[in-house]
Amino acid sequence: MGERRLKLKHPIWKMGILPPSTIFHPQSINDSRRQLSYVNCGTGNPIDDCWRCNPNWQMDRQRLADCAIGFGRGALGGKNGEYYLVTDSSDNDPVNPTPGTLRHAVIQTEPLWIIFQSDMLIQLKEELIMNSYKTIDGRGANVHIAHGPCITVQYITNIIIHGVHIHDCIPAGNAMVRDSPVHYGYRGICDGDGISIFSSSFIWIDHCELYNCADGLIDAIMGSTAITISNNYFHHHNEVMLLGHSDSFTGDKIMQVTIAFNHFGEDLVQRMPRCRHGYFHVVNNDYTHWEMYAIGGSAKPTINSEGNRYLAPSDPNAKQITKRLDAEDSEWMYWNWRTEGDLLLNGAFFVPSGAGAADSYMLASSLGAKPAFLVGTLTGDAGVLRDGVKTGSGSNDSGSGSTGLEGSSGGRVTVSGAEALSPLDRIIYYITVFVCLCLVLRL
Repeated sequence: MGERRLKLKHPIWKMGILPPSTIFHPQSINDSRRQLSYVNCGTGNPIDDCWRCNPNWQMDRQRLADCAIGFGRGALGGKNGEYYLVTDSSDNDPVNPTPGTLRHAVIQTEPLWIIFQSDMLIQLKEELIMNSYKTIDGRGANVHIAHGPCITVQYITNIIIHGVHIHDCIPAGNAMVRDSPVHYGYRGICDGDGISIFSSSFIWIDHCELYNCADGLIDAIMGSTAITISNNYFHHHNEVMLLGHSDSFTGDKIMQVTIAFNHFGEDLVQRMPRCRHGYFHVVNNDYTHWEMYAIGGSAKPTINSEGNRYLAPSDPNAKQITKRLDAEDSEWMYWNWRTEGDLLLNGAFFVPSGAGAADSYMLASSLGAKPAFLVGTLTGDAGVLRDGVKTGSGSNDSGSGSTGLEGSSGGRVTVSGAEALSPLDRIIYYITVFVCLCLVLRL
């Protein structure tokens, strides 16, 4: 298939792309809700209700880009770009990737919406270095990125990662790796993070499952901002999420991260998240396990915890949700950490500090919290969905999942109408078109 390039309909500056130094000021809750034009279909989760209400969502996959909430709501991913169909799970040459592989897709310069022809286990040889304006959309297939180095988001913008299992990530490096069609370079040893975000902005990670990586499951550092982490299922890991490079790196003062509708589950230990310097909105998450603490921080971060459900472990010494690190009481007592409407169970307790006034949390407020008693419903489908339905976790087997594009060669494809549907929906589509055509001819 030829290399057809898609022109964007609007200049970049009209598409809401802002430099990483931008700090959002909060919209009203009503303004945020008006951006989600689909009618709520009953779950109460504003992201899912935005696109899952449409039984034929495959006909408009890029609708997902309009459904983001929180500080990362401006992430376009590959919206308005062509679809790229991944047909090959191999990663044999990180410098000269094979067309049809995930690596070949993510290094391209133009916006691309990346989908998968079938279920895949992708074992990367080196870290997957993404380029800007990309969506990795695992819906309709069971996609695992595992047992090798995983995803790096570095010096780029506008990334959506949705519907992928990311686990058992390990360090690699001291090797040449391509990061664009015209450039490759030497990479040192990576840490083995699930997703590493470095000096990047407008990032949205939604409905993924992450567990058992060598370092963090998600790390965001070095001035990264405008990030939403939503609807994910985290489990079986020690240091879950690091937000902020170091106490001495003040460039992270611009960081704004929304953590919403996630399930922090079995055998987690700490860092859900561990924050430095910036502004963090932790809202409507379900915390069902931690061994040391749930939320920690240093270097005076602002943490706004709203409408979460915290179930403390049985260990009487681990009931505290919060942990201040590398600071004396006389210092952290001035940090702005608050709990608002959280549900504290089994002896869980949150130690607040700093100002109690709501205006102190303006830059750490990104959406309206729902009541904590709804968290079970809001997070009930956290993790990877398949065909709009929750899929099982932890399986690497290749099943029968597909995008309805079997037999297509890998690379850029046109996905619209019947081509984006399952076989059954495709039949219904053609029948509908035929009936409409008959009606038109009769008129």
